[in-house]
Amino acid sequence: MTESAEILLRRIEAIDTAAADNRLRAESYQRMAEDLKDVVGTATSDDGVVTVVAGSDGTVRSITFGAAVRTTDPAALSSTTLRTIASARVEAARRQAEVVRSALGDTKLLDQVLAEDRRLFGDEAPQEPHAIAPRVVRREARVVDEEPEAAYQSRPAW
Repeated sequence: MTESAEILLRRIEAIDTAAADNRLRAESYQRMAEDLKDVVGTATSDDGVVTVVAGSDGTVRSITFGAAVRTTDPAALSSTTLRTIASARVEAARRQAEVVRSALGDTKLLDQVLAEDRRLFGDEAPQEPHAIAPRVVRREARVVDEEPEAAYQSRPAW
């Protein structure tokens, strides 16, 4: 075989190898996309009163209340529910990151996303909503007569 034929053959083999790698990568991305659709995050409040399941897109799929809900203060229940929703969403995001990591391995972008996730959510509980005093704004509408009373007196109809 001539030297140019061998070079051409090696190029064809390299193209075939690259095509096979691309097929495998595409299949891996397809599996990852399917796995990401199925990700859910579940969180239960520390007192066990509230359990939340959040989908991969952050939507709340279900909220379940335990028997102690009947004796829980409504403001505390609201606060606990909001905190548990946030925790379920964080858990869903972390599970998504695990799916991506298992499919792609460690990547710089994934590490940045996870670092930002830790910065935003960390392990600290969100601030109690009822601890922040609501700002009440009252607006009063004043009625202003734009036309003097004389304008309403009878006029001749033409």
